[in-house]
Amino acid sequence: MKKETFNELQKSMEQALAHSQGKITLRTKQVPVPKKVTALAPKEILKLRKRLGTSQAVFARLLNVSTTTEIKWETGRRKPSGAALRLLDIASKRPEILYAV
Repeated sequence: MKKETFNELQKSMEQALAHSQGKITLRTKQVPVPKKVTALAPKEILKLRKRLGTSQAVFARLLNVSTTTEIKWETGRRKPSGAALRLLDIASKRPEILYAV
């Protein structure tokens, strides 16, 4: 383990101990809970891909899924779920994010 990483870990542990003993109050931050993403119909996925002007292979690559998976989403043989569904939602609202390095 790098010394810098170890020092950060040690500091965190010391803060946790001090907090549990009531010696310090740690800052907290409220993070908004994102709304639940609803399922996308195959036509919506196709429409999004065409709006981006990409082939199925390029769109799949942008989403980090196989071309086969992307095709199955567009044909309705599979439905995106979890992280893929969230990523599709983000891509529909801010497509430039897919091209960020």
